[in-house]
Amino acid sequence: MAADDASRVPAWLEPMLAKADGGRLRSGPEWAYEYKLDGYRAAMRIAPDGTTVLTSRNNIDFTAEFAELAGVLAPALDGQAAYLDGEVVVYGEDGRIDFERMQERRGRWVRHQSGPKGLEFTDVPVRFLAFDLLRLGDRSLLATPYDERRRLLAELPMPDPYRVSVVRAVTFDELAADRRTPADFLAHAGAAGYEGVVAKLRSSAYSPGQRPDSWLKHPLIRTQEVIVCGWRPGQRSFTGTLGGLLLGAHDPGTGDLVYIGDVGTGFSQAGRADLMEQLQAIERRTHPFATTPPREDTVRARWVEPRLVGEIVYRQFTRGGRVRHTAWRGLRQDKDPADVLAPRAGPPPEPAAPPPPSPEPPGQRITVQAGNRRLTLSNLDKVLYPAAGFTKGEVINYYSRVAAVLLPHLAGRPVTFIRYPNGVDGQKWFEKNVPKGAPDWLRTVRLAGSGGTIDYPLLDDLPGLVWAANMAALELHVPQWTVESGARRTPDRLVFDLDPGPGTTIVDCCRVAERLHDVLVADGLTPYAKTSGSKGMQLYCGIRTDDPAAPSAYAKRLAQRLARETPESVTAVMAKAQRTGRVFIDWSQNNPAKTTVAPYSLRGRDHPTASTPVTWEEVRTCRHVTHLTFTADEVLDRIDDHGDLLAGLTEAAALPG
Repeated sequence: MAADDASRVPAWLEPMLAKADGGRLRSGPEWAYEYKLDGYRAAMRIAPDGTTVLTSRNNIDFTAEFAELAGVLAPALDGQAAYLDGEVVVYGEDGRIDFERMQERRGRWVRHQSGPKGLEFTDVPVRFLAFDLLRLGDRSLLATPYDERRRLLAELPMPDPYRVSVVRAVTFDELAADRRTPADFLAHAGAAGYEGVVAKLRSSAYSPGQRPDSWLKHPLIRTQEVIVCGWRPGQRSFTGTLGGLLLGAHDPGTGDLVYIGDVGTGFSQAGRADLMEQLQAIERRTHPFATTPPREDTVRARWVEPRLVGEIVYRQFTRGGRVRHTAWRGLRQDKDPADVLAPRAGPPPEPAAPPPPSPEPPGQRITVQAGNRRLTLSNLDKVLYPAAGFTKGEVINYYSRVAAVLLPHLAGRPVTFIRYPNGVDGQKWFEKNVPKGAPDWLRTVRLAGSGGTIDYPLLDDLPGLVWAANMAALELHVPQWTVESGARRTPDRLVFDLDPGPGTTIVDCCRVAERLHDVLVADGLTPYAKTSGSKGMQLYCGIRTDDPAAPSAYAKRLAQRLARETPESVTAVMAKAQRTGRVFIDWSQNNPAKTTVAPYSLRGRDHPTASTPVTWEEVRTCRHVTHLTFTADEVLDRIDDHGDLLAGLTEAAALPG
């Protein structure tokens, strides 16, 4: 073989694409099923001498960016050329594919392109997951049926499966032999964190650049590529940074660039700053659309050249041509603005039903495995946070992923739910008693209350947490004591709830928290801080005491002391007339009858913010409310970075007398 032939990689082909299945997952022995992946579509093209080129779906060279993937398969091909179609992904610490980590890695790569060639990010390893084989040796497989292509792909040795592997595929017949259905496979995909399922006709050829009926995708979440056409400066808590983006896409019929709506949530603090810097560099005086957007949609808009492509999650595309209930996912440097088409309009949203009794009414249901239990989940695409487009499925996903650090703070503590079955804009209710229809395996405890006995749920494991999330129990509140053998134990935690009055914010709470920190340390205690997920924050200490009333008495003394020392900024009195311009130190949360929002619990606010443990350095440097405002996605990132910042609460110290 000539040297030129040996180093010649197979020519790039425009990838075959999957068509939406219209909400109906195809079923029958003619179909096979694969997981829908959440990464960057890529071709891995390998020459006979092992030279490897990685290329994006629009023929951008990825080889240098993902240099650790090049050459992995060459030793196993024994001098044969190969062309694999697949996806480059990044995994999170929970073992799930994590698109946001891929986005962060991509951003770092773009910023460091001028650095050393072959720059690698060993702290964020990537993996190529192949799902098709288009060439092997001198043989083109484009006309070969899917089943045969998959057989040849599965037979390829994988020398390093941590870097290159094959996406799992299963046929309808294989599912049936296991007494399972395509719906079961879809449920498993959802529980494992995949985007959805792709059904592929087993007899179909590979059609480059086409979107035929032989590949049909059934997404569990709806995503859309968008062109960033403008932005709005932030207001209130986001003053001085980016508030939202104005979005465009090309009309599939005319090719015109049209306005399709906006997005104002899903950004991290760093992401807002980075985006604003990029947008300021490409500003223009007028909008770039074929027709002028509605004036009410573009107040305070600043327009930019339509060069940047991003991705959003959305609930609906209206007949008026607008995406609704959106959340930002990140920039897509691998996509070309010319290829971004507006979605098709879907049916209008269903009218809101009145709040149901527990549990929720039947809807679309799937069965998932949570720990050692199988649970039936319903209405996963129901939006519970309309301003953010955050669905019940995403709530369940959040609580599943945060379980490892949340459950220790719930263990043995009776839980009070605040449920939002029709979302945060609908009616809510507090629920202490275990609702009717609760699973018989759920641990409970019966305790005396002011109106008689109450059967409280105990959320000690993942199944219980998922069950609660499926009931739209967004908020979880617990006391500062645990139960043992059906009886209350003495308190093991001391809490100070810092509530900012009118004219104050969490920034003022931080200044009070610093003072409390010093007093508590001087008394031999170790304080820990967390945000409330709403306006204020809490301080905790692990304690030992034999007197259930002692924590309240101690906390009250400290609160009154700080109020005496600085009456202009602190109050220990609950009366609203005393709270304007002051931070209220609510010492009464230590009363055995009271509860406080649990660490990592979501809150029923406009956006899916969560009660988030923070470091004392973050408390001391907080100068703006955004510094200590964290959404569910940001909390998960923080856990990756910090672990559980409240883990030390298990180390108890004697409560001062």
